[in-house]
Amino acid sequence: MVKLRLKRCGRKQRAIYRIVAIDVRFRREGRDLQRVGFYDPINNQTYLNVPAILDFLEKGAQPTETVHNILRKAKFFK
Repeated sequence: MVKLRLKRCGRKQRAIYRIVAIDVRFRREGRDLQRVGFYDPINNQTYLNVPAILDFLEKGAQPTETVHNILRKAKFFK
């Protein structure tokens, strides 16, 4: 099963997160299938690759609760 979840990057006290499609059996920092965006909570910036996200959601990928909230804030679900 594939999930859309956050992958932590950056340095100490200055984290940014990549939004990735990843198999649920892999750990948080494990090998991802594809990067579909990023989220910077400090500067409150978000970049989403909408066609890739839609493709994974159509194939049955489940977003985590945090990623779902980020997508909802970006008005992804209508």
